[in-house]
Amino acid sequence: MKILVLAEKPSVAREIARVMGSREKHKSHFEGPKYIVTWALGHLVGLAEPEDYDHKFQTWNLEDLPILPGKMKLKVLRETNHQFKAVQQLMRRADVGELIIATDAAREGELLARWIMDMVKWNKPFKRLWISSQTDKAIKEGFASLKPGSQFDRLYQSARCRAEADWMVGLNVTRALTVKFSAQLSAGRVQTPTLGMIMHRENEIVNFKSDAYSQLACDLGEFEALWRAPGGDSRIFDDEKTAGLKSKLEGRRGRIAKLNKSEKVIPHPLAYDLTELQRDANRRYGFSAKMTSNVLQRLYEQHKLVTYPRTDSRYLTSDMTSTLKERLESIAVGPYAALARPLLRKPLPLTKRIVDDSKVSDHHAIIPTEETVILNALNSDERKLYDLIVRRFISLFYPAARYDNVNVTVEIDKESLHAKGTTIKESGWHAVYDGEGFDENESDDNDADEEKAGRTLPELHVGQEVQVKRVIITKGRTLPPKRYTEAALLSQMEKHGLGTPATRADIIEKLVNSDTIERQGNSLHPTGKGKQLIELVSADLRTPDLTAKWENELERIAKGQGQPEPFLKGIREMAERLVQEVKKSDASYKPHNVSNSHCPDCGTRLLEKKSKRGLMLVCPSEDCGYKRSGEKRLSNRRCPQCHKKMEMKEGKAGLYVQCLSCGITETMNKDSKHMNKREAQKLVKQYAKQESIGSNLGELLKAAMEQKQGK
Repeated sequence: MKILVLAEKPSVAREIARVMGSREKHKSHFEGPKYIVTWALGHLVGLAEPEDYDHKFQTWNLEDLPILPGKMKLKVLRETNHQFKAVQQLMRRADVGELIIATDAAREGELLARWIMDMVKWNKPFKRLWISSQTDKAIKEGFASLKPGSQFDRLYQSARCRAEADWMVGLNVTRALTVKFSAQLSAGRVQTPTLGMIMHRENEIVNFKSDAYSQLACDLGEFEALWRAPGGDSRIFDDEKTAGLKSKLEGRRGRIAKLNKSEKVIPHPLAYDLTELQRDANRRYGFSAKMTSNVLQRLYEQHKLVTYPRTDSRYLTSDMTSTLKERLESIAVGPYAALARPLLRKPLPLTKRIVDDSKVSDHHAIIPTEETVILNALNSDERKLYDLIVRRFISLFYPAARYDNVNVTVEIDKESLHAKGTTIKESGWHAVYDGEGFDENESDDNDADEEKAGRTLPELHVGQEVQVKRVIITKGRTLPPKRYTEAALLSQMEKHGLGTPATRADIIEKLVNSDTIERQGNSLHPTGKGKQLIELVSADLRTPDLTAKWENELERIAKGQGQPEPFLKGIREMAERLVQEVKKSDASYKPHNVSNSHCPDCGTRLLEKKSKRGLMLVCPSEDCGYKRSGEKRLSNRRCPQCHKKMEMKEGKAGLYVQCLSCGITETMNKDSKHMNKREAQKLVKQYAKQESIGSNLGELLKAAMEQKQGK
C-alpha cells in the first residue's frame, strides 16, 4: 500500500517529493515507490454560500437576514475544482492506505486539509507532518517523527469555529449594511474593531487643541541644564513666567545639589515572532505587514533560509539547542562572519530569555535554518528582511549592553535645573547593530523629550558651584497623537487580541482594498467611507473588547479548554443582534467618492475607486456595471485660448475634450474635422496602398483627411 501526502502548495509538494524519493511526475501529483505527493492550491473546499442553502438568497434582501444555517455546509471552490478532483481521485485509489497532512503547520493549514478530507469522506488512517522549516533535514526528520492526526483535532475545531464565526457575522452584517444603505459596505468580527481603533485615533487628532509652550535651558559653561517644575514637566505655558525665570536665572550662581550615577543594563531583545518582525520591517524599511509576510514566505519556502513564519512565539525549544551552532555556522558569511564566528569558539549562553519550552505552543521563534546562505541569490527586499532575522538571532548570544547614567540636579535660587549624561561601559549586543540599540518599546506617541540623554557630561561633584552664562529659550507647541503606522497598529491589534500573527496583515489589506482606510506615506488614514461606516455599525463591533473575547475563546478551544458549540451559539446570537441593529437604524450614508463624470449608459454620477490598475470610475447602479479608467487622458487637441493640451472626457453625448485651465469644451464626434495621430497613421497606411510610390507623405495625409471627412 502507498501513502498519500497532501501539501498546501505545488512548490512545497515538489520539495517533499524530491526529498522522499517520489520522482515520477504527473499533472497533479508526484509518485514514488512509497509516497504519492499531491497538493492543494490554498483552500480547495470552503463554506457554502447562502444561495447554496436556498436560491432566494442569491438576491440580497434585508428581510431574509440574518442567514444562520443550523449546520454549515461545505462546497468545492469553483476556481480550484480541477485540483480537488485530482486529489479526490488519489484519495480513492485502492492502493492508498494512509494520508499524511503536510499543509502549513498552523490553524488554517489544518482547516483546509480537514475540509478536503470531509468532502472526500476520508475514513482511513491519517498522520500529521509538523515541521518548522523547509530544509531537506527538517523534512526527513519530520517524516521520521510523524504525529497522530487526532492530536490536532482541537486545532481543527478552533479553525472551524473561526471560519464559521466570520461567515455568520461578516456575511450577515455586510449584507445588512449594503442593502440598508445602498452602498458596498463591508464589516467583520475583526476588521471593524481594527477600523474602530484607527477612527478613535483620528477623532483624538481632530479634537486636539494645540498649545504653545517654552522650554528654558541654562548654559553653565561645561554643560547645559534644563529647567523643570517640581512635578518634572519642563514645558512652560505662560510667557510671563518664562520671562520671569529668565530674569531670575540669568548670570546667577548656584550649586550641584544631586549627582546620581547608576548602571543601566539592557539585555538582548527576544527573538522574532511574526508580529514583531512586521513591526520592525515597517519602522525601518516602510514595509507593509502584508509585504513582510510575502517576503518572509519566500525566505522560508523558496530559499529555505528561515524557520516557519506565522509564529506567535519569541522563544526556542530545548530540543533545538544542539542545532544552534550549526545555524550560526551557516550564516557566518559576508557582513555576519565577524559577528558569528567568535560565538562558535565557546559554549553558547542559553538562558531562559532564549530557550523556554513553556512559552512555545505550536512553533518557536523565527530564526535562520542550517541552510548555507548565498546572499547574492536574494533580492533587495529579501536581503533587508533576512538581515533583520540574522542580526536578531546573533544578538541572542551576545551579553547585555551596559551604560552608566548620570543625572545631575542644579539648584539656583530655589529653582531646579536638570541634565542627563550616558557613558557606554560595554556595548554588548548593540555591537551586532553597529552600536545602534533598538528599543522594542518604541512609541508612536509624541514625546516632547527635552534632554539629550546620549551626551557626555564632564566630571562633576555635589556642592560644585556653577554660573549661568546665558539662558536659552526654545519655543514649541503640543502635538496631537500620531496616526497609526502599520507597526503601531499591529502592536495595538496584538495588545487587544485582534486576529492572529497569520491574519493581521490580511485584515489591514482588506481595510485598504475596501476603501475604508488608505496609506499616506507610512501612516494609515480613515477614508470618508471608513468614517461613515464606523458610525453605522453596532457599538459592540467598534471596539476590540468583544472580538478579543471571541479570539481568546478560540485559543481555549485549540488548547482543549473550551468547547465549539457554546462559542458558536454566542456568535449566532451576536449576528442576530447586529443585524437587528442595522435594520432599526435611522442613519444615512453618502458616498464620499462621487466624481463629476456621468455614466454614459444610465446617466448616474460615477464613483471614483482605487484599484491595482489605478483610479477607476464605476457606476453605482446595480443593474448597470459600467466602469472605466479614471486617470486623466490628454488628447492631442490644443485649447484655442491657452494652447495647452485638452483632457479627453466622456459624457452622455459621447467623447468630448475640455481645457484643464480655461474650462473650454469641444465635442469629439464622428463628424469632427480633428483626427488623433493613430487614426491618421491608419488611414495613411490604408490610402498608401492605392497611391503611386511617388506620392509624398503630405499628399497622402491630405487624401486621408479628405476621406475621413467625406469630402
